[in-house]
Amino acid sequence: MRLGIGLVVCAVYRAVDWRVDKFRIFRRVVLLPVFCAAMVSNAPRAVAEVIATAPFTLTSTDLRPNQAVPLALVFDQTDCKGGNRSPQLSWRGAPAATQSFAVTIFDPDAPGRGWWHWAVAGIPANVSQLPSNASALGVLRKMGAVESRNDFDIDGYAGPCPPPGKPHHYIITVYALNSSDLRLRQSSPSLMFEHEIRTTTIASAQLVVTYGR
Repeated sequence: MRLGIGLVVCAVYRAVDWRVDKFRIFRRVVLLPVFCAAMVSNAPRAVAEVIATAPFTLTSTDLRPNQAVPLALVFDQTDCKGGNRSPQLSWRGAPAATQSFAVTIFDPDAPGRGWWHWAVAGIPANVSQLPSNASALGVLRKMGAVESRNDFDIDGYAGPCPPPGKPHHYIITVYALNSSDLRLRQSSPSLMFEHEIRTTTIASAQLVVTYGR
């Protein structure tokens, strides 16, 4: 914003009538370039400030906000016959202080305290996306991340499988964390993941989808 105002001032000032006394001409010729140069020299900082305020966002090629989860991502046990593939996820705009990322999928509409479908921590700070089916393909293990034991009592991802009736909401969250040294191990309970993630979160982005049967 400061850069834009400065350039406008420079442009307007250049349009001032030349018919002024010698002192004013001297001040215009000497001081105006200095002023403009100072404004332009601040351009990198101004751009950096704009970039720093960019929102932290989460998107997916497999999912659309507030739309139904496709069958390929639905749980593949009990009464549900889906593909149980974890969704493709991409994020951008994380804070510069981010040391690692975490991802969770939670159903707040399930009876009781809700239902954890997925919790991942230890995703390196230089990662900005997860491919489809990253949980089953071992992509997360290769990058050094760990997955919780979800509420289906299974390690890794477990897709939606609500009881028949009203569709449930599924909150997918990516967290930017200020630590890469969380006290978590593979197969730890999702609630333990949630606690450690929450205490180190500096920013988060969400995508909400639905599924019912």
